[in-house]
Amino acid sequence: MNGTIRANIKKGTHVMIVLKKDQRTGTLTEGFVKDILTSAPKHHRGIKVRLEDGQIGRVQEIIDAE
Repeated sequence: MNGTIRANIKKGTHVMIVLKKDQRTGTLTEGFVKDILTSAPKHHRGIKVRLEDGQIGRVQEIIDAE
């Protein structure tokens, strides 16, 4: 599912994000959404979220939309 549309992402959604430090390599980090940080309805590089473990990045892929 597309990680650029805010409506697709809810708290607890299982996602793959790219961290700021990994933007050049494109390395993805897996986790569950704790907070949605982007207020816009969509963002071309991905909606910014905080994972339950505290890491912050932009959603590249939604694994499990609940």
